[in-house]
Amino acid sequence: MEAKSAQDDYTRVKEDLQLLREDLAKLTKSVSEGQKNNISSLRDEIRRESREALDNVRKRSDEALNRARDAGSKAVHDVEHQIEERPFLSILIMFLAGILVGRLLDR
Repeated sequence: MEAKSAQDDYTRVKEDLQLLREDLAKLTKSVSEGQKNNISSLRDEIRRESREALDNVRKRSDEALNRARDAGSKAVHDVEHQIEERPFLSILIMFLAGILVGRLLDR
């Protein structure tokens, strides 16, 4: 009887170990799928944030480019206006600037 009881205990332990293995396999699979889902959602979030950052950079660079164009156009217009107002003075200044640059380059 004692041998049968030991055999039954051994069989139950063996079955319990098999159930434990199956549960561990299910748990491992569940954790793995959860991690895959987390990685997928994290990847999607990173892509979305990257697109947003790129859009912000493009918007800011377009704004900066427009401001630079406007400033350049205004400067050109101002110089043209100054030349139109005082053509003789403008020619004289350019002549003196040419002499100055020529002297600097001679050295």
